[in-house]
Amino acid sequence: DIERLMQNSGIIRHRGKIAATISNAKVWLDIEAAQGFANYVWSFVDFAPIINTPQRVQDVPAVTQTAMILSKDLKKRGFKFCGHTIIYAFMQASGLVCDHVIDCACHPQNQV
Repeated sequence: DIERLMQNSGIIRHRGKIAATISNAKVWLDIEAAQGFANYVWSFVDFAPIINTPQRVQDVPAVTQTAMILSKDLKKRGFKFCGHTIIYAFMQASGLVCDHVIDCACHPQNQV
């Protein structure tokens, strides 16, 4: 399977990343079966999004303690290529944390 994927020009053809993706999918399935992946990740933020109030984009952190804890737990479970910076980006993208600047229309304080 890895060899076939290494020939696919539509993806990043890094053997280690392909192997990690396959391995991570298996770990994800284990977490999903045990408690649900959404429940697992949301448990790290007490099932409520962290709403930050940065004044400027420069005030948005690249990583937080929570992201480091989640990253460490994922690695302990067998995930690969899941450092704390990419995990924080995942947390932002999936809504676990809101880092919209305070005057952004998307910030929850500015929602009607």
